[in-house]
Amino acid sequence: MHKDKLEAQPRHRGDLQAVMEKAPLPGDERCTTEGQQAVVADGVNEDTEAVAAREGWDSKLEYVLAQVGFSVGLGNVWRFPYLCHQNGGGAFLLLYILLMVVVGVPLFFLELAAGQSIRQGSIGVWKFISPKLAGIGFSSCLVCFFVALYYNVIIGWSLFYLGNSFQNPLPWEECPVNGTGVKECAAATPTTYFWFRKTLDVTDSINETGEFNPIMTGCLAAAWAIVCLGMFKGIKSSGKVMYFSSVFPYVVLLCFLIRGLLLDGALDGLKYMLYPRLSIWQDVQVWRQAATQVFFALGLGFGSVIAYSSYNPKHNNCHRDAIMVSSINFMTSVLASLVVFAVLGFRAKKIAFSCVKQNLELLAGVGLGQEIYNVTEPEVYNEWLKAHGPHLPINLTNCSMEREMNQGVEGTGLAFIAFTEAMTLFPGSPFWSALFFLMLLNLGLSTMFGTMEGILTPLYDNFASLAKRRTAFTVFICTVGFLIGLLFTQRCGNYFVSMFDDYSATLPLIIVVVFETISVAWVYGADRFLDDIEKMLHWRPWPIYKYLWKYVCLLAMIGLLGASLIRMVIKRPTYKAYIQEEASEKDLEYPDWALAVLTLLIVCATLPVPICFLYHTYRQRFSQSMGSGGTSHSLENGHYRPCSTTDPDATPSTETRLMTENGSLPPLAEENLGLLSENEGVAESTGL
Repeated sequence: MHKDKLEAQPRHRGDLQAVMEKAPLPGDERCTTEGQQAVVADGVNEDTEAVAAREGWDSKLEYVLAQVGFSVGLGNVWRFPYLCHQNGGGAFLLLYILLMVVVGVPLFFLELAAGQSIRQGSIGVWKFISPKLAGIGFSSCLVCFFVALYYNVIIGWSLFYLGNSFQNPLPWEECPVNGTGVKECAAATPTTYFWFRKTLDVTDSINETGEFNPIMTGCLAAAWAIVCLGMFKGIKSSGKVMYFSSVFPYVVLLCFLIRGLLLDGALDGLKYMLYPRLSIWQDVQVWRQAATQVFFALGLGFGSVIAYSSYNPKHNNCHRDAIMVSSINFMTSVLASLVVFAVLGFRAKKIAFSCVKQNLELLAGVGLGQEIYNVTEPEVYNEWLKAHGPHLPINLTNCSMEREMNQGVEGTGLAFIAFTEAMTLFPGSPFWSALFFLMLLNLGLSTMFGTMEGILTPLYDNFASLAKRRTAFTVFICTVGFLIGLLFTQRCGNYFVSMFDDYSATLPLIIVVVFETISVAWVYGADRFLDDIEKMLHWRPWPIYKYLWKYVCLLAMIGLLGASLIRMVIKRPTYKAYIQEEASEKDLEYPDWALAVLTLLIVCATLPVPICFLYHTYRQRFSQSMGSGGTSHSLENGHYRPCSTTDPDATPSTETRLMTENGSLPPLAEENLGLLSENEGVAESTGL
């Protein structure tokens, strides 16, 4: 016990650093003097202000489930399988793994380490490095809000389909027998008709607004109510929900995989998905799509990863977490792809056999059915048609599984049309339908909770008035989200969902991550950041991270940004519109006003970055010209206050208080520069 007392004496400078701000970066030097005195005064005068401890996760499992639940979302189910199939199958998997290792994991580790070391949300983390960088955090909050607006609409759709799954037969199994929709349904399919006409009642273009859809409005209200209840007490409530919402989708996927592999045509579907085509590596657009999928799969730039990790103990092994969560995310994408293509292979084979049967009936109608009366396999039929087709008096279509698989569907088309149609062919289809949409609901909610955390945590950390009214502000945000979300419950709302999904997040998030990487690797310093991580983990991460952050990741993100911008410039943005008379989808160009809206979304999401930089630069120069001490990093009187933690080392020692009362402060030596104090670097691990 005497050893602790002896070791505590030479560490007084580290103890003082626990309540002092880090040394300023170049250009922020004038922020130091007043800031140090303000924090020391707050640390000494404990009678006037209580130091609030930051809440934390109840267990490591709860934290891991939250991170996995946020990163594993709807895109893993309906985006990744499509990309894998359309871009070379197994070759795309190899490319995806490569980009995940050299870009995804390092950036994910960067965000985890930054949040855990500084114990703040996205605004506070970048403000800690320099007040001029606070706009990065505000941009993350805005993007999270934009995403939350339309993401909850998709949850509302899932609720609607879940509610309709408790019927036998399912309402999308057959076309209506009378009414105005008979002709439209006959020209399409029952599932397509139910989606576009019964669910969305969609207009023919984004220019035709139409009235509000009352059923979808109610589903949206229910979705926001669920999110509000889940976020009622922050991570203390949402963390408990994660035990079900993060685990249940894996149970459902395994059930579907087992069932799917037993279906006729499942192996054919897997073959179409995994067949490698290495030539696609020469296509720049394939690299862009793979990098974008890695980027969104891990939730980079949203601020949610930073927010979740900020509730961890200082010495949690965030490096292991980065590798573990990234691996789980990838394996989930592969598992979802196997499920999707096993089921779609079964569906394609059913359609191909139905096509053969219909063509044989046509041949029988003209007296030629005896020529191929014993043909049932699509492959045999296609060979016969190739040889005899030109001599037939009628036109027959080719019946190919490959054609059905190559049509490829993604997004809502996969979940609410193709996969839904396949489930109608299952015995006990209502059970499988309810299971599937309950899975989609939980995937959406777990991601939505993380998105909301990316909005609320930074604001609570930086605005004390909001932190004191957490419940009221959470309800307020959810109410505002619902009111703005009414835009998506119009008959043309589906087109606005596509607009927000394609443009409100992609470019702004890439820009945010570019600035994040520059801030850590170049402004703060990669070596300095690795020093801080070493104090947290008690071992130094691999040196290769320094070069990945400074060069590989940064250049990759700049390249992705450039490719995305070029694609937008050279080709006018389009959307898929459902034309009622044709009962099919058609690509239409966005009208000028819609282009103005999506441009405004991108500008609004990125504008905080230059505004905060210019504001703090002007404020610093104005303070210098007035001869004052300048601005500092706090939220009160311009000085940034480091977050209070539950760690015992975060409280100033008695010896430190005595030194500050005498008015003497130790000089800022080189070892004091960092996100962590020296005493935190040698404290025992909490076990997390």
